[in-house]
Amino acid sequence: MAILEVKNIRKSFGSIEVLKDISFSMEEGQVISIIGSSGSGKTTLLRCLNFLEIPNEGIIKVRDETLFDSSVPESRSEESIRKKRLHFGLVFQSFNLFPQYTALENVMLAPKLRSAETGQSPADIRDQGQMLLTQMGLRERMNLYPHQLSGGQQQRVAIARALALHPDILCFDEPTSALDPELTGEVLKVIRELAEKKTTMIIVTHEMTFARDVSDTVIFMDGGVIAEQGPAHEVIDHPKSERMQRFLASYSK
Repeated sequence: MAILEVKNIRKSFGSIEVLKDISFSMEEGQVISIIGSSGSGKTTLLRCLNFLEIPNEGIIKVRDETLFDSSVPESRSEESIRKKRLHFGLVFQSFNLFPQYTALENVMLAPKLRSAETGQSPADIRDQGQMLLTQMGLRERMNLYPHQLSGGQQQRVAIARALALHPDILCFDEPTSALDPELTGEVLKVIRELAEKKTTMIIVTHEMTFARDVSDTVIFMDGGVIAEQGPAHEVIDHPKSERMQRFLASYSK
Protein backbone atom coordinates (compact mmCIF):
# COMPACT_ATOMS: atom_id res chain seq x y z
CA MET A 1 0.00 0.00 0.00
CA ALA A 2 1.29 3.45 -0.90
CA ILE A 3 2.14 5.72 2.03
CA LEU A 4 1.32 8.79 -0.09
CA GLU A 5 -1.08 9.22 -2.98
CA VAL A 6 -1.38 12.55 -4.78
CA LYS A 7 -4.12 12.79 -7.38
CA ASN A 8 -4.91 15.57 -9.85
CA ILE A 9 -3.51 18.42 -7.77
CA ARG A 10 -4.00 21.88 -9.24
CA LYS A 11 -2.94 25.17 -7.70
CA SER A 12 -3.38 28.68 -9.08
CA PHE A 13 -2.39 32.09 -7.82
CA GLY A 14 -4.83 34.47 -9.43
CA SER A 15 -4.84 33.74 -13.14
CA ILE A 16 -1.51 31.87 -13.02
CA GLU A 17 -1.84 28.08 -12.83
CA VAL A 18 1.32 26.88 -11.06
CA LEU A 19 0.42 23.20 -10.68
CA LYS A 20 -1.46 21.48 -13.48
CA ASP A 21 -2.94 18.06 -12.69
CA ILE A 22 -0.09 16.59 -10.60
CA SER A 23 -0.40 12.90 -9.68
CA PHE A 24 2.12 10.48 -8.14
CA SER A 25 2.47 7.99 -5.29
CA MET A 26 5.25 6.65 -3.10
CA GLU A 27 5.91 3.69 -0.84
CA GLU A 28 7.08 3.74 2.76
CA GLY A 29 10.86 4.04 3.01
CA GLN A 30 11.13 5.47 -0.49
CA VAL A 31 13.01 8.65 -1.39
CA ILE A 32 11.69 10.87 -4.18
CA SER A 33 13.70 13.81 -5.49
CA ILE A 34 11.87 16.56 -7.36
CA ILE A 35 13.99 18.49 -9.83
CA GLY A 36 13.32 21.21 -12.37
CA SER A 37 14.02 24.81 -13.25
CA SER A 38 13.05 27.68 -10.98
CA GLY A 39 9.36 28.44 -11.42
CA SER A 40 8.44 24.90 -12.46
CA GLY A 41 6.19 24.37 -9.41
CA LYS A 42 8.47 22.25 -7.19
CA THR A 43 8.23 24.32 -4.02
CA THR A 44 4.51 25.00 -4.52
CA LEU A 45 3.91 21.24 -4.71
CA LEU A 46 5.85 20.72 -1.49
CA ARG A 47 3.91 23.52 0.22
CA CYS A 48 0.63 21.95 -0.91
CA LEU A 49 1.65 18.60 0.55
CA ASN A 50 2.45 20.33 3.86
CA PHE A 51 -0.77 22.41 3.67
CA LEU A 52 1.11 25.69 3.75
CA GLU A 53 -0.83 26.22 0.53
CA ILE A 54 -4.25 24.69 -0.09
CA PRO A 55 -4.73 23.11 -3.53
CA ASN A 56 -7.58 24.36 -5.68
CA GLU A 57 -8.33 20.83 -6.80
CA GLY A 58 -7.19 17.29 -6.09
CA ILE A 59 -6.83 14.60 -3.46
CA ILE A 60 -4.01 13.87 -0.98
CA LYS A 61 -3.97 10.58 0.94
CA VAL A 62 -1.50 9.32 3.56
CA ARG A 63 -1.67 5.65 4.62
CA ASP A 64 -4.99 5.40 2.77
CA GLU A 65 -6.48 8.22 4.88
CA THR A 66 -7.84 11.08 2.81
CA LEU A 67 -6.28 14.25 4.17
CA PHE A 68 -7.58 16.52 1.45
CA ASP A 69 -10.32 16.24 -1.12
CA SER A 70 -11.22 19.43 -2.93
CA SER A 71 -14.79 18.20 -3.34
CA VAL A 72 -15.22 18.09 0.47
CA PRO A 73 -15.48 21.60 2.00
CA GLU A 74 -14.45 20.34 5.45
CA SER A 75 -11.01 19.55 3.99
CA ARG A 76 -10.25 23.27 4.04
CA SER A 77 -11.05 24.00 7.70
CA GLU A 78 -8.17 25.42 9.77
CA GLU A 79 -8.58 22.80 12.52
CA SER A 80 -8.45 20.01 9.95
CA ILE A 81 -5.39 21.53 8.26
CA ARG A 82 -3.43 21.77 11.54
CA LYS A 83 -3.85 18.04 12.10
CA LYS A 84 -2.93 17.18 8.51
CA ARG A 85 0.41 18.97 8.81
CA LEU A 86 1.53 16.48 11.47
CA HIS A 87 1.86 13.81 8.77
CA PHE A 88 4.65 15.81 7.14
CA GLY A 89 7.88 17.31 8.42
CA LEU A 90 9.31 20.19 6.40
CA VAL A 91 12.91 21.40 6.36
CA PHE A 92 13.08 24.86 4.84
CA GLN A 93 15.98 26.16 2.78
CA SER A 94 16.47 29.10 5.18
CA PHE A 95 16.51 27.05 8.45
CA ASN A 96 13.76 29.13 10.21
CA LEU A 97 15.12 28.41 13.70
CA PHE A 98 13.93 30.53 16.61
CA PRO A 99 16.92 32.74 17.50
CA GLN A 100 15.94 33.09 21.18
CA TYR A 101 16.12 29.33 21.78
CA THR A 102 19.10 26.99 21.91
CA ALA A 103 19.43 24.17 19.40
CA LEU A 104 17.94 21.74 21.91
CA GLU A 105 15.08 24.10 22.80
CA ASN A 106 14.28 24.52 19.11
CA VAL A 107 13.97 20.74 18.72
CA MET A 108 11.91 20.38 21.92
CA LEU A 109 9.47 23.21 21.27
CA ALA A 110 6.86 21.49 19.08
CA PRO A 111 6.78 18.24 21.13
CA LYS A 112 6.28 20.38 24.26
CA LEU A 113 3.33 22.17 22.66
CA ARG A 114 1.79 18.80 21.78
CA SER A 115 2.62 17.03 25.06
CA ALA A 116 -0.94 17.32 26.43
CA GLU A 117 -2.11 15.41 23.36
CA THR A 118 0.75 12.90 23.08
CA GLY A 119 1.39 12.30 26.79
CA GLN A 120 5.16 12.78 26.39
CA SER A 121 6.83 13.86 29.63
CA PRO A 122 9.32 16.77 29.72
CA ALA A 123 12.09 14.27 30.43
CA ASP A 124 11.14 12.14 27.43
CA ILE A 125 11.00 15.21 25.20
CA ARG A 126 14.45 16.31 26.35
CA ASP A 127 15.89 12.81 25.89
CA GLN A 128 14.45 12.62 22.38
CA GLY A 129 15.83 16.05 21.48
CA GLN A 130 19.29 15.14 22.73
CA MET A 131 19.18 11.84 20.82
CA LEU A 132 18.18 13.55 17.57
CA LEU A 133 20.87 16.23 17.85
CA THR A 134 23.45 13.56 18.64
CA GLN A 135 22.26 11.71 15.53
CA MET A 136 22.87 14.94 13.59
CA GLY A 137 26.44 15.14 14.95
CA LEU A 138 25.62 18.07 17.25
CA ARG A 139 26.00 16.55 20.72
CA GLU A 140 28.57 19.20 21.74
CA ARG A 141 26.52 22.08 20.33
CA MET A 142 22.97 21.42 21.49
CA ASN A 143 23.08 24.22 24.10
CA LEU A 144 24.28 26.85 21.62
CA TYR A 145 22.02 29.44 20.01
CA PRO A 146 21.49 29.57 16.22
CA HIS A 147 23.81 32.57 15.77
CA GLN A 148 26.59 30.51 17.34
CA LEU A 149 26.20 27.74 14.74
CA SER A 150 27.32 27.51 11.12
CA GLY A 151 24.72 27.34 8.36
CA GLY A 152 25.25 23.60 8.01
CA GLN A 153 24.81 23.09 11.74
CA GLN A 154 21.64 25.19 11.75
CA GLN A 155 20.22 23.10 8.93
CA ARG A 156 20.98 19.92 10.87
CA VAL A 157 19.12 21.37 13.86
CA ALA A 158 16.20 22.06 11.51
CA ILE A 159 16.26 18.42 10.37
CA ALA A 160 16.23 17.23 13.99
CA ARG A 161 13.32 19.57 14.71
CA ALA A 162 11.34 18.13 11.79
CA LEU A 163 12.03 14.58 12.95
CA ALA A 164 10.94 15.33 16.53
CA LEU A 165 7.26 15.05 15.62
CA HIS A 166 7.74 11.63 13.97
CA PRO A 167 6.27 12.60 10.60
CA ASP A 168 5.17 9.96 8.11
CA ILE A 169 7.04 11.82 5.36
CA LEU A 170 10.01 14.16 5.73
CA CYS A 171 10.18 16.91 3.12
CA PHE A 172 13.13 19.09 2.15
CA ASP A 173 12.85 22.31 0.16
CA GLU A 174 16.28 22.78 -1.44
CA PRO A 175 18.03 22.09 1.90
CA THR A 176 21.48 23.19 0.70
CA SER A 177 20.61 26.27 -1.37
CA ALA A 178 21.35 28.70 1.50
CA LEU A 179 24.68 27.05 2.35
CA ASP A 180 28.21 27.77 1.26
CA PRO A 181 29.56 24.94 -0.94
CA GLU A 182 31.85 23.62 1.81
CA LEU A 183 28.87 23.21 4.18
CA THR A 184 26.62 21.48 1.65
CA GLY A 185 28.34 18.13 2.06
CA GLU A 186 27.62 17.81 5.79
CA VAL A 187 23.88 18.31 5.25
CA LEU A 188 23.76 15.92 2.30
CA LYS A 189 25.60 13.34 4.42
CA VAL A 190 22.85 13.51 7.05
CA ILE A 191 20.15 13.09 4.41
CA ARG A 192 22.02 10.11 2.93
CA GLU A 193 22.12 8.51 6.38
CA LEU A 194 18.37 9.05 6.77
CA ALA A 195 17.82 7.41 3.37
CA GLU A 196 19.92 4.42 4.46
CA LYS A 197 17.60 4.09 7.47
CA LYS A 198 14.62 4.00 5.08
CA THR A 199 13.19 7.35 6.14
CA THR A 200 10.41 8.27 3.72
CA MET A 201 11.48 11.54 2.11
CA ILE A 202 10.56 13.99 -0.65
CA ILE A 203 13.47 16.24 -1.58
CA VAL A 204 13.31 19.30 -3.81
CA THR A 205 16.91 19.76 -4.90
CA HIS A 206 19.26 21.17 -7.50
CA GLU A 207 21.97 18.68 -6.54
CA MET A 208 21.79 16.31 -9.52
CA THR A 209 24.43 13.82 -8.41
CA PHE A 210 22.84 13.65 -4.98
CA ALA A 211 19.36 13.17 -6.46
CA ARG A 212 20.63 10.34 -8.64
CA ASP A 213 22.51 8.54 -5.88
CA VAL A 214 20.17 8.90 -2.90
CA SER A 215 16.72 8.67 -4.54
CA ASP A 216 14.60 5.75 -5.59
CA THR A 217 12.57 7.94 -7.95
CA VAL A 218 13.18 11.29 -9.61
CA ILE A 219 10.34 13.55 -10.72
CA PHE A 220 11.20 16.25 -13.26
CA MET A 221 8.76 19.17 -13.23
CA ASP A 222 8.46 21.64 -16.06
CA GLY A 223 5.84 24.37 -16.40
CA GLY A 224 3.70 23.02 -13.57
CA VAL A 225 3.45 19.45 -14.85
CA ILE A 226 5.41 16.24 -14.27
CA ALA A 227 7.36 16.07 -17.52
CA GLU A 228 9.29 12.92 -16.70
CA GLN A 229 9.59 10.50 -13.79
CA GLY A 230 11.14 7.14 -13.11
CA PRO A 231 14.03 5.35 -11.37
CA ALA A 232 16.65 7.91 -10.36
CA HIS A 233 19.59 6.57 -12.37
CA GLU A 234 17.43 6.10 -15.44
CA VAL A 235 16.01 9.62 -15.38
CA ILE A 236 19.31 11.35 -14.58
CA ASP A 237 21.62 9.24 -16.74
CA HIS A 238 19.26 8.42 -19.62
CA PRO A 239 16.63 11.18 -19.90
CA LYS A 240 13.96 10.49 -22.50
CA SER A 241 12.61 13.96 -23.26
CA GLU A 242 14.47 16.70 -25.06
CA ARG A 243 13.40 19.17 -22.33
CA MET A 244 14.95 16.98 -19.63
CA GLN A 245 18.13 16.62 -21.66
CA ARG A 246 18.43 20.40 -21.96
CA PHE A 247 17.81 20.85 -18.26
CA LEU A 248 20.48 18.33 -17.25
CA ALA A 249 22.95 19.83 -19.71
CA SER A 250 23.02 22.94 -17.51
CA TYR A 251 24.20 20.91 -14.50
CA SER A 252 27.40 19.03 -13.90
CA LYS A 253 26.76 15.44 -12.98
